[in-house]
Amino acid sequence: MQRVKLDRIDRQILADLQADGRMTNVDLAGRAGISAPPCLRRVRALEQSGYIKGYHAELDPGALGYTVTVFAHVGLYSQAEADLVAFESLVKQWDEVRECHMLAGETDFLLRVVAKDWDAYQRFVTEKLTAAPKVANVKSALAIRSAKNLPGVPILVDPVEKEAAAEG
Repeated sequence: MQRVKLDRIDRQILADLQADGRMTNVDLAGRAGISAPPCLRRVRALEQSGYIKGYHAELDPGALGYTVTVFAHVGLYSQAEADLVAFESLVKQWDEVRECHMLAGETDFLLRVVAKDWDAYQRFVTEKLTAAPKVANVKSALAIRSAKNLPGVPILVDPVEKEAAAEG
């Protein structure tokens, strides 16, 4: 997959789509300062080169009955690559786990888990997580509230202008 060199227009397109993936191509083109056909070609090129991995709707967990979010710190008995990969493969099968990150340090994996309530989370931990092969320990941190939850990454549309403003 060949990466295209991003210019200001590409970065604007990425920033706008990251903020609103349902934006029409016409609106996207207008914000980027180009016409619709070249905008669509740029979007397709950004998709094909891997900058855009997909599109999704942001759902309200509480409205769907998922009132508990827990960050589970998981330690394994073994850090052999085969055991790490096996754990990752198992985690991909659990719908409750929305994110899985392998970490360096004391904790091997950090999982973001959603559940309908605390009892449902406890069942997940006892029936699936701690019962999984090679799991040595699990430490749970219950999220009380989220002050910030942004998707993606920061995108500087015009880095030259940002750098000049910071220096001035």
